Amino acid sequence: MDTHILEDIGLTNAEIKVYLTLLELGSSTAGPIIEKSGLQSSVVHMTVNKLVEKGFVSFVKEGKRNHYQATNPKHIIEFINEKKQRFEQILPELLLKQQTAKIKPEIITFRGVKGIKELLLELLDAEGKEHHTFGSIRKSLMLGDAWWVSYHKKRAEKGIRAKLLFNESLKSWKAETKYPKADVRYTKAGFEPLTETIIRNDKIGIIVWTDKPLGVIIHQKEAAQSYEQFFQMMWNAAYG
Repeated sequence: MDTHILEDIGLTNAEIKVYLTLLELGSSTAGPIIEKSGLQSSVVHMTVNKLVEKGFVSFVKEGKRNHYQATNPKHIIEFINEKKQRFEQILPELLLKQQTAKIKPEIITFRGVKGIKELLLELLDAEGKEHHTFGSIRKSLMLGDAWWVSYHKKRAEKGIRAKLLFNESLKSWKAETKYPKADVRYTKAGFEPLTETIIRNDKIGIIVWTDKPLGVIIHQKEAAQSYEQFFQMMWNAAYG
């Protein structure tokens, strides 16, 4: 099971292990949890208490011992929604602070899969009605098939059309059948670059698809126009 999503919502490795262990054990005292999870006794007791506070674990006291039980996984949605609602309360203040910044950054860097997803979401919020990409390779699917489909669905819902110039290694992905409001062309196989470039309005996103990907957003109108001209040259030379 891929447990990264549980990390994304704020659970530690120990909390994930204890929660999954309890899902398998059902009702249990601390002893079996320690044995099955492989965690130290002190870690298990501390972690169980934290999960109780978060609402992921409940317990019943029988004599001197607590019998713990994992709450229904469906309740995790309630936990996420509660965090979302609390964040939305302070979002206007955060946006105001960003807008009043005296110096606007022209270059922002990103690292790792989470960072690249943040880069792409930042570009999704850029203005303009066209999304142009060139240099995409099969390694970009490390973000997850479902994530890419969801991303381009959000793009289309914003009324943004896409021209996607992919390396031929992505031809089997059949993006043209999965991404709405998108025209897809391919460059010939042979050399497969590591760098993907995305142009959105006056922003340029550059992603280096190494095992731990790196990314940068350049917010500069003249540079974006130059990249756009280069994209059009490549687009006209590619095949559908």
